[in-house]
Amino acid sequence: MFQLNGMNALVTGASGGIGSAIAIALAKQGARVALSGSNGDKLRAFREQLMSEVGSPDDGDHVEITCNLSDSTQVDELIPATVHTLGGIDILVNNAGITRDNLAMRMKDDEWDQVISVNLEAIFRLMRASARPMMKARFGRIINITSVVGSTGNPGQMNYAAAKAGVTGMTKSFAQEVASRGITANCVAPGFIRTAMTDELPDAQKDALNARIPAGKMGEGDDIGGAVAFLASREAGYVTGETLHVNGGMAMLG
Repeated sequence: MFQLNGMNALVTGASGGIGSAIAIALAKQGARVALSGSNGDKLRAFREQLMSEVGSPDDGDHVEITCNLSDSTQVDELIPATVHTLGGIDILVNNAGITRDNLAMRMKDDEWDQVISVNLEAIFRLMRASARPMMKARFGRIINITSVVGSTGNPGQMNYAAAKAGVTGMTKSFAQEVASRGITANCVAPGFIRTAMTDELPDAQKDALNARIPAGKMGEGDDIGGAVAFLASREAGYVTGETLHVNGGMAMLG
């Protein structure tokens, strides 16, 4: 169940944190993965790790494709490059994102523009570009990584919350447009997930964060990877336009 053998996947922001966990989860289920990010050295290092830990699928090695999502030209080239390199695209995981946190009264225009460009506009461009090959194949899985703050808001993150909420609405609209072609579009909304960045927080701050979570602890990258692997599978073909919240009960959203 949930096997992805014979599928080609593109994961953005794949060189660390949640993105690498997603890539590993898809590869473990048999997908061939194109790893994308802006840092070529990190991508190559992670690709070597992926090949060592998981190995290659039967249809070829995993690959890396460098792309700066703040550059619209590079964004527009990413899907064609993936199709050319892998021979097709069955799964698109829009995971990459940036933060430029500030209180609204202090937020600069470029802090707003940068977050909207990478976290919302780039995802729109990648979804639009992936639609053509997926419609031709009459199969596709698009999974957008949003955030609990897209539903709850968060002080100091008006730009980030707006982008994530926008992705949710965009995903629902896209899902309705392409459902008849065998393509699904869904979101996975993480809560607090343990990463190298959160590991550096003071213990008191970690305790305060964990106290807000009924599960009593932060999630792991594997928790997000498992949710994405399910939504990418053939078995999830009747699930579309949905947001799967993975937050340990921190926000129980309908």
